[in-house]
Amino acid sequence: MASAAAAKANGNGNAHEADESDDDEDEKGATGEGATDGAAKKKRKRKRKPKKAGGAGANPTKQSDPPRVLLSNLFPNGEYPVGQEVDYKDENLYRTTDEEKRALDRMNNDFLQEYRQGAEIHRQVRQWAQKNIKPGQSLTEIAEGIEDGVRALTGHPGLEEGDNIKGGIAFPTGLNLDHIAAHYSPNAGNKTILSKDNVMKVDFGVHINGRIVDSAFTMSFDPMYDNLLEAVKQGTNTGIKEAGIDARMGEIGAAIQETMESYECEISGKTYPIKCIRNLNGHDIRQWQIHGGKSVPIVKSNDQTKMEEGEVFAIETFGSTGNGYVQDDYETSHYAKRADAAKVDLGIGSARKLLNVINKNFGTLPFCRRYLDRLGQEKYLLGLNSLVSHGIVEAYPPLVDKKGSYTAQFEHTIVLRPNVKEVISRGDDY
Repeated sequence: MASAAAAKANGNGNAHEADESDDDEDEKGATGEGATDGAAKKKRKRKRKPKKAGGAGANPTKQSDPPRVLLSNLFPNGEYPVGQEVDYKDENLYRTTDEEKRALDRMNNDFLQEYRQGAEIHRQVRQWAQKNIKPGQSLTEIAEGIEDGVRALTGHPGLEEGDNIKGGIAFPTGLNLDHIAAHYSPNAGNKTILSKDNVMKVDFGVHINGRIVDSAFTMSFDPMYDNLLEAVKQGTNTGIKEAGIDARMGEIGAAIQETMESYECEISGKTYPIKCIRNLNGHDIRQWQIHGGKSVPIVKSNDQTKMEEGEVFAIETFGSTGNGYVQDDYETSHYAKRADAAKVDLGIGSARKLLNVINKNFGTLPFCRRYLDRLGQEKYLLGLNSLVSHGIVEAYPPLVDKKGSYTAQFEHTIVLRPNVKEVISRGDDY
């Protein structure tokens, strides 16, 4: 499908017309032959022009719709778009021109290209999603559309053993409606339909060789929610601005809170203050590990932990018209093997079998029940619950504010390079 679209895009839809024009010329040249004896005109053998380079078999030059063209084919030199580069400030301003720091940065090129490749895949898939997600679609259809795009563009379908660990989907696609803030992905049989009154957080990740790009946005279909979305978007931008080498977590949280809580939102005639969801945080990211251990609060705190050179962070903020506090609710879909999981003698055979599947297909990357279904796993819930109860796998239930409230989220991944801060997932959209 992609190569057919590429052929059309490269201007080869006129090849058939060219062949027909050649035949017309041949017939014109043959009109006098055999005319004296009244015999039927002798048709010459059709001549075909050689196919020009750039036909159906050539590398495509632009992304398809839906996105299915392997991203590395669009960037054959292996150099991917650079994110938004922001100079450090104050006592770290020297890093911008310091030769030692610049040389150290150049040594990180492979690491950065993996991140930039993942970020460009995220941009292309999410921009397609933003144009194509509409009320009336099921959450399953939306999630699978995003996931199919990520798998195609990374070149990792994730069906062969170990393939998803090399690259592809970094964690389950979160489609969180209204008061549900995070960790909701449809399980098999889910019939939820997106409506025009919903506020939906779309949170998905891409990884190349375990370099995880974590970015999220919020969609709504009614302008009355615009202030809620704008408050959270600006809260995230404030967090990105304040983040940097030697930045203290508590001070970043204070700046985010000041920005976000300066907004209010009128919904159905009632005005609501926008509150930061105080028990949700940003976090550092390590290779194949979405939550590395450091947290980036989104409210003021006394946390004196500093960001350090070379670290990668997901700067994400959440705002709510409700309590500004979430708790577990609904059916769990998200799971991940704990990086510090101890070896345990599992008495249940299905648990041992499932752990083997998790180790070989996800490692410490989060997964959901749909992904196990896709691998052909059946009747695994007993084994999965056993792994959770033994502390080998962590369950991440949906996180919700009070019913009737609305929540929003925006998120970007930043890399604290030695000489500059790079907002790796920044795009024209947010």
